[in-house]
Amino acid sequence: MKPHRGIMILVFGILGLVVCQLFGIAAWVMGNTDLNEMNAGYMDPSGRDLTNAGRICGMIATALLIIPVMFGLIVVLISLLAHN
Repeated sequence: MKPHRGIMILVFGILGLVVCQLFGIAAWVMGNTDLNEMNAGYMDPSGRDLTNAGRICGMIATALLIIPVMFGLIVVLISLLAHN
């Protein structure tokens, strides 16, 4: 059975919220992968709570990355349409 990476995923999720949202994408992907492996019995399930918390932090960090990017794209599109 593989050891869990719950602490690392939680750290990535927190870094995604505080420092750089790109860590959030890594936390989300790694969290989903590890939870699937825990459910299948390939990984130590004792880190499920840490892994899930890191995955949720990663989801929030990813949303905080996507929302401003989408807003910026909308502003650019509106300004391009207004000049034509």
